[in-house]
Amino acid sequence: MCLKCGCVVCDVVIENEVSSDMSCCLVSPELGTTSFVSKQRYLPLKAGSLTYNSQQDLEFFDSVKISVKKSRHQRVFGTPFPNISRAQSLIICCSNNPQNVDLPRYYSKKEKKPFPVPILDLRRAARERMKSRKGQPKRSAPPPKNGLLVQRMIHLAYTVLNSRTILINNLKKLLKVVPVLACKYCNEIHVGPMGHPFKSCQGQNSSIRKGKHEWVDAIVEDIIVQIESFHLYDRLGKRISHEERFSVPRIPALVELCIQAGVDLPDFPTKRRRKPIIRISKSEFIDADESELPDLPSQDPKPMLLTEIPDWEITPPSNKEEIVLLAEETLKVWEKMRTGANKLMKMYPVRVCGYCPEIHVGPTGHKAQNCGAFKHQQRNGQHGWQSAVLDDLIPPRYVWHVPNLDEPMLQKELRNFYGQAPAVVEICVQGGAVVPEQYKPAMRLDVGIPSSVREAEMVV
Repeated sequence: MCLKCGCVVCDVVIENEVSSDMSCCLVSPELGTTSFVSKQRYLPLKAGSLTYNSQQDLEFFDSVKISVKKSRHQRVFGTPFPNISRAQSLIICCSNNPQNVDLPRYYSKKEKKPFPVPILDLRRAARERMKSRKGQPKRSAPPPKNGLLVQRMIHLAYTVLNSRTILINNLKKLLKVVPVLACKYCNEIHVGPMGHPFKSCQGQNSSIRKGKHEWVDAIVEDIIVQIESFHLYDRLGKRISHEERFSVPRIPALVELCIQAGVDLPDFPTKRRRKPIIRISKSEFIDADESELPDLPSQDPKPMLLTEIPDWEITPPSNKEEIVLLAEETLKVWEKMRTGANKLMKMYPVRVCGYCPEIHVGPTGHKAQNCGAFKHQQRNGQHGWQSAVLDDLIPPRYVWHVPNLDEPMLQKELRNFYGQAPAVVEICVQGGAVVPEQYKPAMRLDVGIPSSVREAEMVV
């Protein structure tokens, strides 16, 4: 209680009476503590007017691990003020709301994508490998570097390819009951009966339309981006030259990854070795003689591959329960496909261009000079190959999350309060599936959305 005005601002025990010239208590916004100020100078703690445990406050600040600017009292006397609003400071300093996680950064077309692992770390790891191998006998390369398949990955490759087929078939059914719109001029899509009002179109004649989208019905290809790559008959063979770019077939990159991992497709044959290759140099090798090998023994039957359902044979779910079950199944298949593809990428290398979305499944990228990204003239159209990540192989199309399905229309003034999610996840959530934990932070489910623009302006 203040001795002059009688206001109660803190729980400090005052043993001795202080001069009545003391003014009211001032709360420091930086430290969250209360400082007593007199008319002439700061009241020194050695006067015995306050009773508190300074060691307890110091331990508290060490546990919270905050760095604040020292006040004049701390610089003069070397001890902090008593921590009065300790609970409030703890809430402010330790708040880590997981519902406000930003989306992955959007990289401009004028800048190169960063390496998944920095170059300095790669060089440091290479030097450590050289030191550890020094003086030891040279060991043969393990599969798949020696040309053989990794046997434990064959079943996983079939699972990933079947999951992709099931995902496409389920999305075709969900599109019959869940409205999905796509812009006519750009690549943006929206899940809902009416498109969002944000002026973010950068397509043809967008300046005339002032950035407004023109919405049409979306198809499966708008939701799942089919990034294609060259099909390699021999994944350890010579690199594809610029003159061969039209003679080599191109298929979806995920399908090519599954083929190299062990999936046999009759339309796209590939070379399978039964003996490791004989390495001559870093870039030269010869195949071992396999004529003396006996015939292949009867192996276990491989999983059967599923086929996509044509559009005219798609039957939408009849009731709400079927829609919910279909949405939950689609969400599980989506996660299974991404998890399995990530495991395959760790074993079978995938390359991506740092300037454009070109993908190549193989140890080294092709030589086709078809990169048209920023400053491609300086590179003569060649790609800047680097290791790919999962989002390069299966890019998630992020869409705005509609928090209230009863009022699906979004307001452009409240754009900062809305979250986003991959299009597949948003379709399944609107179909009745439960939101997975890893997508909740970006969807901002616990963020309160103001009911009007006036209320939004009052938000701190």
